Amino acid sequence: MDQIEEKNRNNLFLIDNTANPAPLGLCAFGTTTILLSLHNAGITGLSSTIVSMALFYGGLAQLIVGIMEWKKKNTFGMVTFGSFGLFWISFAAIMILPALGLATAPTAMDLTAFLSVWGLLIVGLFICTLKMHRLLQVTFATVILMVVLLVAANLTGVHLIHTLAGITGIVSGCLALYMGVGTVINEVYGSRVLPV
Repeated sequence: MDQIEEKNRNNLFLIDNTANPAPLGLCAFGTTTILLSLHNAGITGLSSTIVSMALFYGGLAQLIVGIMEWKKKNTFGMVTFGSFGLFWISFAAIMILPALGLATAPTAMDLTAFLSVWGLLIVGLFICTLKMHRLLQVTFATVILMVVLLVAANLTGVHLIHTLAGITGIVSGCLALYMGVGTVINEVYGSRVLPV
């Protein structure tokens, strides 16, 4: 390979022909949120299916997507997917550590604090979406509402609020899943089949 002259090195640029990682992150967030929200709505139990999904698809997959978004110089995507990936891994650890006898189970106030600090981050990300497309704004708004309801449910112990949080989570998960799958469908068909 020929040596590149020093004066030309600064003029090099790379063309990124890699795939868009965002659909994977959206699908991982959507499906994991739907699964946990089915539990929050009282439809399913809190079983290994939710913990496994939180660790691997919601957690690991989104963390990888966050790294891929960093490579694509998308700071919003990096922070959003990286943070949500680590949120899901943290959630799984909250379930696993007490079961292994490595930590005490969280109290309602512990969960309130956990959800509240994540809520602050989500509000900041929502503000970013105000410069983006409407469906992303609505999705983040429903995530904020879900977190507010979960905080209220933990503070009050009112089961109905917890159920409403679950229903809201199902909606936000479906919106994220729609955006993820819709983006892939549009790319495969080469046209705007679905409005995303």
